Amino acid sequence: MKQEHYDYLIVGSGLSGATMARLLMDAGKSVLVIEKRGHVGGNIYTQDVSGIPVHVYGPHIFHTDDERAWKFFNDYADVYPFVNSPLAYYKGNYYHMPFNMNTFHELWGVSTAEEAKAKIAEEVAKENIGEPRNLEEQALSMVGRSIYETLIKGYTEKQWGRHATELPASIIKRLPLRFEYNNNYFNDRFQGMPRGGFTPWIENLLSGAEVILNVDYLTDKAKWDAIADEIIYTGRLDEYFGFKLGHLEWRSLRFEVEELKQKDYQSNPVVNYTDREPAYTRITEHKHFDPELDDLPTTVITKEYPDAFEEGKVPYYTINDEKNAKLAEDYKALAAQDAKVHFLGRLANYRYFDMDDTLMAAFALAEKLLK
Repeated sequence: MKQEHYDYLIVGSGLSGATMARLLMDAGKSVLVIEKRGHVGGNIYTQDVSGIPVHVYGPHIFHTDDERAWKFFNDYADVYPFVNSPLAYYKGNYYHMPFNMNTFHELWGVSTAEEAKAKIAEEVAKENIGEPRNLEEQALSMVGRSIYETLIKGYTEKQWGRHATELPASIIKRLPLRFEYNNNYFNDRFQGMPRGGFTPWIENLLSGAEVILNVDYLTDKAKWDAIADEIIYTGRLDEYFGFKLGHLEWRSLRFEVEELKQKDYQSNPVVNYTDREPAYTRITEHKHFDPELDDLPTTVITKEYPDAFEEGKVPYYTINDEKNAKLAEDYKALAAQDAKVHFLGRLANYRYFDMDDTLMAAFALAEKLLK
């Protein structure tokens, strides 16, 4: 370490930790960042493979309606426009996502919004569902059987490792339908990608900070706590407290990465596989996130498989049921009792965050600390 004491110790160098480091350093604070993994960036880490930025922990795309978040992104990254338009593959056919007039035309041959709405209403009426008791009934009561069985059922069951009738209806309370020909997955005003991948962005945010990799904060917590006035903790909430109230549940992912000696594999950055087979939920072809890479002689694809979480695996998705929500609140009550430690990010709050949500949470905490 370059000095004996710091204003802030930041545990984790993902987007939450890196953003806090930048904001605190810009305010003149001394910062030490420690990271459990052997690289910075957390789950948005990208690795160069033959000139292609590969999203090691699954694809990420920056999108926001917030002007401050967009400016912050552009201040530290070379941003180019990117519109996310994934495809879905089911039993030999491709369908456009999100659900829009292109999708409805591919399913039923309809051409107008009125025809599509009538078809959905007809299918919903056939199900005759009153109060939905589970995810399957909830989806059927909203979009009918064609959309559900083609584009929702298999993908959802793979994602959660359970049958749709065993999942709570609350998971799918909202299914956005667009009655226009619009394949833009996000509604946000600002959408873009950083040239060279997300790792250069993180490295720019951390520029000037002391960063130590391969350090597990919780194995020597007293030592690390003693070298800073305050701690920003971005790790798992329950792990911080030694799981003393119980374990919060997660879903994990595993990835199979292949570099192929061909220019193109699927002609789209992301294709979702919505049937129960194959076992993967999507294939990402990383070069297609940046049109300037299209002429490279090779391509890299990643097959993404949902996985049960266990210690040693990466936690990705919270389990949003009543039991875990209650346990998370109990842990947050414990966290609120420690004025020196500030819990930030998806792991430390047991919540899903988009990247702009992550930035805005960091902005809010920085403003509170720097008052």
